[in-house]
Amino acid sequence: MSTSPTVRVLHVLDSLAPGGLENGVVNVAQRLNGQGFDIHSACLRFRGDFAERMPEPDKVVVMGKTGGFSLKAVLALRKHILKTQAEVIHSHNLGTLIYAALATLGGLTHPIVHGEHGQVQKQDLTPKRLAQRRWFFKLCHSVHVVSSSVRDNLQELGLDPQKKIVVTPNGVDSERFSPARDRALAKQDLGLPGNAIVVGIVGRLVALKRHEMLFAAFEKLAVQWPSLRLLVVGDGGADRERLIEAMKGHRYADRILWAGHQNDLPKYYRAMDLLAAPSEIEGLSNAVLEAMACAVPVLAHSACGNAEVIEDGLTGFLSDIQNADMLADCIEAPLKDPALLARCGSGARETVLKRYSMEAMAECYRRLYRDAAGR
Repeated sequence: MSTSPTVRVLHVLDSLAPGGLENGVVNVAQRLNGQGFDIHSACLRFRGDFAERMPEPDKVVVMGKTGGFSLKAVLALRKHILKTQAEVIHSHNLGTLIYAALATLGGLTHPIVHGEHGQVQKQDLTPKRLAQRRWFFKLCHSVHVVSSSVRDNLQELGLDPQKKIVVTPNGVDSERFSPARDRALAKQDLGLPGNAIVVGIVGRLVALKRHEMLFAAFEKLAVQWPSLRLLVVGDGGADRERLIEAMKGHRYADRILWAGHQNDLPKYYRAMDLLAAPSEIEGLSNAVLEAMACAVPVLAHSACGNAEVIEDGLTGFLSDIQNADMLADCIEAPLKDPALLARCGSGARETVLKRYSMEAMAECYRRLYRDAAGR
């Protein structure tokens, strides 16, 4: 237990619904709470299932935001900051930063540590949204990102004039996320044939994850690969209903297993021979790191963050994936070489053990919070 004075930190999030950002918040909270830090969370819209994974779920509250901008939620957040006597406010992505800045009078009453968890998305590249980020960043004590590529993206957009952005890579629990002792049995535990070749995808059901491209690629491969199965893990998101219907109506629907949201993720990674991560935009994907920790090689689009984690042909596979035909080819190539898959899986786990430990991630946040609190 740390002998330094306790620092009270309040996370400001849209919600704690399952997702990569939220998973990162939970992981940091689990390692810091009670170890020199007192972690609270304010969810602007709703609570979310991951609230129960926080070390003290009763310290998660909802601000009641509905619809567009809510002055009521700003005032509720201000009141909660004072009630909890928070010393550091930690916002996540632009929407929550706006509320955190207003509730702290532009960061004057409480320092803001702000996190950007991915590249700036297309809808946020308008002059107005870029100006908002630029102005609100100036009000923060510090801004952190999950990969050097995200930092570079923000700097290229002119959003880091003071060079205050720091990189805090995600970490993964390599004891919980560990390799399968017997992959055939892991497949059978999910109701899949033990000799199946399983390609998986893990993430929210949203367009930027490019599930539909993967579904199309799977259709192209399924004819020549009768043992191929597609394992889809994840739920929620703006495109949920459409993607579920796409799976139900797929030509090879009987070879697609949609598992929905799962708390026991290692069980599902261990059944995979390859994780597909064709997302258009990623910061530093938790799913990629978790799969790698389970010695599952990853095929990823060479988007922001992935190239910092994966060495093509050594710890996984990288490609500039533009369409379903390319994705199908990229999936098929390593499947033809089981020995290569095994070597990349072993290399992937070694990478996680050396560079992406939970303790290394937690130490980054210890420094950020103590610096902001003047400790």
